[in-house]
Amino acid sequence: MKTGRITGTQALPSAHCTAIYNRILHGAVGALARETEYGIAILIKMRLTQQVKAGGCASKLAPGSLRGVLDRLPVPSDPNLLVGFDTSDDAGVYRIGPDLALVQTIDFFTPMVDDPFTFGQIAAANALSDVYAMGGHPLTALCVVCFPQDGDLDVLGETMRGGQAKLAEAECTIVGGHSVRDEEMKFGYAVTGLIDPDRVFTNSGAQSGDTLILTKPLGTGVITTALKQDKAQEQWAKGAVRSMTALNKTAAEILCRRQGIHAVTDVTGFGLMGHGREMAMGSGVILEIEVEKVPRLEGALEAIALGAIPAGLRANREFAECIVSDAPSSRIAADLRALMYDPQTSGGLLISVAPESAADLLASLLEAALPAAIVGRVRAGKPGIVLA
Repeated sequence: MKTGRITGTQALPSAHCTAIYNRILHGAVGALARETEYGIAILIKMRLTQQVKAGGCASKLAPGSLRGVLDRLPVPSDPNLLVGFDTSDDAGVYRIGPDLALVQTIDFFTPMVDDPFTFGQIAAANALSDVYAMGGHPLTALCVVCFPQDGDLDVLGETMRGGQAKLAEAECTIVGGHSVRDEEMKFGYAVTGLIDPDRVFTNSGAQSGDTLILTKPLGTGVITTALKQDKAQEQWAKGAVRSMTALNKTAAEILCRRQGIHAVTDVTGFGLMGHGREMAMGSGVILEIEVEKVPRLEGALEAIALGAIPAGLRANREFAECIVSDAPSSRIAADLRALMYDPQTSGGLLISVAPESAADLLASLLEAALPAAIVGRVRAGKPGIVLA
């Protein structure tokens, strides 16, 4: 792979890529474009969500299957590798100096919305989120493109333009990328950032007594599935898009200024229960989640009632349900239970914070207009999750 341009042995022809970049650099979308609430959207006959089997983080491999493969791989022994793949964390961290480390991640997926510009924004926000979850500052990004050989280049150009707009908001510079021909469109970024090696947030430091805070509502998976099935109301889709395009930058900056932050993970494709499972198992604790207090998007429960259940939700239940139990007095509705496993795209941060610091942290998040909420607590015991 070379930086500075889109490359690959199965890459899209260079003339195609040149045409795309010319559109991006000059904003030349001409008569094919129209103004929308989310930017310039290409007037296309086909819908992006109808071209793929599953959209967004719901298109990821089942977490149980992936874990089975990773567990058979040798764990690197490099002393400078501070966070690797063995702990299922959000990104890798590698020390490059006494007071400096790299934080690296990659994330790409299929479209979960029909507007290319918005899809690009969501893909960028989702990839950046892993760096924010670790407490890092994004620095550079490489674009990952999978696109049909005879696909509409205006669609790809607008997707890349949307991604660039979101990267610019994050003050992250795109330096190149890689493309391959693929019948199913996929798009995302590999992101490199910088981080203080002594101030890394991981998913394995939660402590008994901690308060759990979630910074974004759940429901993007079921709502985008309803969109794909023509069942979603317009306001549901708009709410999901607002959530998915919102960076976790502000939340991360607030966390980096606070003491008592013991563990952080971003809630994405494995859902609250899947990522909660990794935090509970990695920390050796029980996460007690108060289901009714978990924020949810408008239309999330209605989408579930309409049968808009992504395959990723079912896979997440297979992965995590074995360590999830109900509190003795709880009576949890089936739709709320399902939502706990919903695969999120560009979801929020799940934070385990010391109880004496929780109120101040929540106040700061709310003051920054973030839809954060206290969703539970951490207690000692056999690692798992208890729904209350």
